[in-house]
Amino acid sequence: MDYITLGATGLRISRLSLGAMTFGAGSGIWGNIAGLDRDQALRLTAIAAEQGVNLIDTADVYSQGLSEEIVGQVIKALSLDDTKMLVATKVRLRTGPGHNQVGLGRSNILRSVETSLRRLGRDHIDLLQLHDRDALVPLDETLRVLDDLVTQGKVRHIGACNFSAADMERASAYSKRTDRAPIVSNQVHYALTSRDVEHDIVNVSESLSMSLLVWSPLAGGYLSGKYASAESSKGRRSKLDFPPVDQGMGRRILEVLTDVADSLEVSPAQVALAWVLAKRAVASVIVGARTPEQLALNLDARDIQLSAEHVALLDEVSETRLPYPHWMQRFHDKDRVLS
Repeated sequence: MDYITLGATGLRISRLSLGAMTFGAGSGIWGNIAGLDRDQALRLTAIAAEQGVNLIDTADVYSQGLSEEIVGQVIKALSLDDTKMLVATKVRLRTGPGHNQVGLGRSNILRSVETSLRRLGRDHIDLLQLHDRDALVPLDETLRVLDDLVTQGKVRHIGACNFSAADMERASAYSKRTDRAPIVSNQVHYALTSRDVEHDIVNVSESLSMSLLVWSPLAGGYLSGKYASAESSKGRRSKLDFPPVDQGMGRRILEVLTDVADSLEVSPAQVALAWVLAKRAVASVIVGARTPEQLALNLDARDIQLSAEHVALLDEVSETRLPYPHWMQRFHDKDRVLS
């Protein structure tokens, strides 16, 4: 396993991380994704740790908090302290019916962190991530309480999820101006079927020294190819079509992906993961699984080296239409390319 520094910190994380969204038996949206009990989660976590994974990603809302509880139980059962397994969790989404059981206000963040710490059975969270921005709460209030938590030692580092390039720049500028703990990472959706982050987020993350963590690199299992077969009626995408995939482009991507995989004698999922891992600005790719066999195959993707020809084929078939002003800038850049 290779490791990389998280943003402008001293924290080293594995290039592949373990996603815990499948841990627990949630209801609603999470019921379509989760379902693994403690023993199943323990087996997956043990395999990940043995392969060198040192970061597990969960959230306060996954399976209505049960994911955090199971994460805490399995890392304790496996004697994985914070020198062996780092824990990332999240705050922002609704956790209850109350008016203040949602969002990035001081009250909800403090309550959520204390609850997460109890569930996890640890005295600190290694990476607390804002699950999204909150349009109703002043940025000052959010960053002030996060800085307080870092000062208290309850949180080691602050990350974000689903932040736009503008969100990242705004938060970074505010942290620097007020000398508060910075946001060091942004967890984003990045896959062959979704390359939107390349338009602005990648460049901004590099300029701000914010690492990108990647969620759903297989587009909810779509890039495994199983939804293009007779088995397409099974699996979570049959019940929850998320993240969304353009079916026309998706089928073309799967054709090329399968050809590349066959030429390398590996699975399409492994090639899709290797493609994301090779992209600049990506620090760690979060992989989830329902079985030990599936997890082992996903983790093996780190050893796949795609040739320049393979990358070019995958890049070409998955290239998306540039939004304005990027298409105009590319047009004017024709005579400004370094030779």
